[in-house]
Amino acid sequence: MSHQNSGCCPEAAKDDSVIQCETGFMVASNFMRRDSIFYKLFQQSPTLLFELLPDSPANAEAYRFDSVAVKEPRFEIDGVFLPPEDEAGTVYFCEVQFQKDERLYERIFAESSLYFYRNGERFNDWQVVVIYPSRSVEQSRLHPHRTFLNGDQVHRVYLDELGEIRSLPLWVAVMVLTTIEEDKAPEEARYLLSRTPTESASSGSRAIIEMVITIMTYRFEQLSRREIESMLDITLKETRVYQEIKEEGREEGREAMAHAMSRLLTKRLGELPQNVNSSVMNLSLPVLQALSEALLDFASLDDLQAWLAEQG
Repeated sequence: MSHQNSGCCPEAAKDDSVIQCETGFMVASNFMRRDSIFYKLFQQSPTLLFELLPDSPANAEAYRFDSVAVKEPRFEIDGVFLPPEDEAGTVYFCEVQFQKDERLYERIFAESSLYFYRNGERFNDWQVVVIYPSRSVEQSRLHPHRTFLNGDQVHRVYLDELGEIRSLPLWVAVMVLTTIEEDKAPEEARYLLSRTPTESASSGSRAIIEMVITIMTYRFEQLSRREIESMLDITLKETRVYQEIKEEGREEGREAMAHAMSRLLTKRLGELPQNVNSSVMNLSLPVLQALSEALLDFASLDDLQAWLAEQG
């Protein structure tokens, strides 16, 4: 899967999840799916984050991966690593960023600082980890954030600089597999699968195999099950993972677009009432695609509500 989006204009994205194209708004679902893959990786192995950092907490094994919300203003932070509730440790905020967002650091530092302010009694420190495929994706304006970026509180990880995929620890290599060129990905995926039985316990092996299958199914979604089996030289059978990936792909695409439309509408019209936002989040994919064109004509919340009423 290329990092470019065929058919789209080369301009920078107007929103962190929507790219402006000649034909209108198109959800950057490939990038969103990568986010989903990474968060699944962290759910399977929370200690994976600490393999990317120069120092890790002594109780890294006890950390759990979660998402949190901060109200007034409303922030949703997808990747948070929380220490045990009975220990006042460090909270780690993680962001996976596969497309350029020129206000990424402004948002991350605002969200992280506010969450720490609201929950400071639980933690004695906070750190931020941002995972990029390469430096080219990082936002351009860094000077206002120099204190954070040049200190030890913010860690920027560039996957293409971690080293040769075959020399990396297995779980880290699985992360890097999401960035490998499409023509090389099948060979590297087969290699990682061959390493799995000898480098991981049986439960971990199953998790890694499922993650490799997930990554390759997302990257080659045009292929059939049999073609993916042949590509990876394994038998997926009628496994739960394969069927869930296909079903998830459709639903994730719809959910990703719903979130994108909600953010765009909020930017255009202001904070949406809960019932209106819920209506947007529950729209079907075809209706969301229609909304991506119609929202350009909305001048007020009333226009949006009238449009939603017309959709039945």
